[in-house]
Amino acid sequence: MPATAPTPTDRKFLGRLSLPERRYIADALRAETVGGVLLLIAAVVALVWANAPFKDSYHTVQDFHIGPAALGLDLSIQHWAADGLLAIFFFVAGIELKRELVAGELRDPKAAALPVIAAICGMAVPALVYTLVNVFGSGSLDGWAVPTATDIAFALAVLAVIGTSLPSALRAFLLTLAVVDDLFAILIIAIFFTSDIDFAALGGAFAGLAVFWLLLRMNVRGWYVYVPLALVIWSLMYNSGVHATIAGVAMGLMLRCTTREGEEQSPGEHIEHLVRPVSAGLAVPLFALFSAGVAVSGGAIADVFTQPVTLGVVLGLVVGKAVGIFGGTWLTARFTRASLNSDLAWPDVFAVASLAGIGFTVSLLIGELAFVGDASLTDEVKASVLVGSLIAAVFASVLLKLRVRKYQALVVEEERDDDQDGIPDIYEEDNPEYHLRMAAIHERKAAEHRERARLAGASRDEADRPA
Repeated sequence: MPATAPTPTDRKFLGRLSLPERRYIADALRAETVGGVLLLIAAVVALVWANAPFKDSYHTVQDFHIGPAALGLDLSIQHWAADGLLAIFFFVAGIELKRELVAGELRDPKAAALPVIAAICGMAVPALVYTLVNVFGSGSLDGWAVPTATDIAFALAVLAVIGTSLPSALRAFLLTLAVVDDLFAILIIAIFFTSDIDFAALGGAFAGLAVFWLLLRMNVRGWYVYVPLALVIWSLMYNSGVHATIAGVAMGLMLRCTTREGEEQSPGEHIEHLVRPVSAGLAVPLFALFSAGVAVSGGAIADVFTQPVTLGVVLGLVVGKAVGIFGGTWLTARFTRASLNSDLAWPDVFAVASLAGIGFTVSLLIGELAFVGDASLTDEVKASVLVGSLIAAVFASVLLKLRVRKYQALVVEEERDDDQDGIPDIYEEDNPEYHLRMAAIHERKAAEHRERARLAGASRDEADRPA
């Protein structure tokens, strides 16, 4: 009788990250968390400013034009924020995507399948929810892409505000979802929101990108070379009719994100480290400041839940995102036999999926693109994005708070470093030197306790001795 083939070991979903990956994600999310708090502040300031007695000044600043008209760049402040500053945001997104593809969670097709499918489902289901609401409600289908985006900075800001620190595996899953989400958002913008292409300008942009790629391959260094070239590429892309943020993504994807001998970090990671604070701390908050200012009243809030376009956005973010990501994750894990990390449970995945319903920055951008020329509907869609993101944030916060003690215990265990060598102990369980160091530490402690016991005994004998 032939021997039975051994059953392959199931893959672990949300398992322990490698130490370099854990450190990279911790650094990246630390910057995004600070940026997310600034984003929250900017959104609140925009709402207060747009609803204050001096609200006219908000629209005056928002519509103020500046830039060289001869180059086709006489744009409003709001336009500069959406097309110019967000190009920096998408540049960082491009670097993140490149790194994930060559050195991160997406480099292994089998491991990448789960977050990629989860992200795709997390975009498809919200679009489907929006479409169904508007088909049955006789609304506009133009905004189908609005609820498909996730705002990682806003999500992390919510975690910071409620005081919940997720275990590294859940944080990595959320970041990977956001990276894949950004990729598909970029494709949506490029494919569905491009019209009247100027092929001469587009050809010039591609020529500039070719020069950018060639300089990188020749190891040419110096910001004074790349920044002016990037501005030329961006302006050509803008004038081509293709959304200018695509230029940022393309340049980010061209950077090398693998290390060579003698390098502590790749050029892509180095540039990301320099540019991310500008993106998270300046570009995205300023975009929010000049895009999130919408009139808020009881009637306006009621309209969000009664108009098919705005209701579709809210339900897409709150219901579609959670159901899409969780359903895609569960089905993929089931059919690929990927077992969930024993320290976590499926409700944890659902909580993170709900948190991904915060779709602030890119949702606002797509809302502006989808309903360009209709200022009233654009403002209503922005209000629905704010309301939907707020509901998703509150709902996710409640779910995460139910498990906060478990998360805190896992984070403490992940960060424990009893031998104080700068490496968490969970990464040294198979290292003999670690166990020798721990043995020496325990022997020193044992010697200290024996000495204390001797002194305590001597002191007690002295006290019991007759005078």
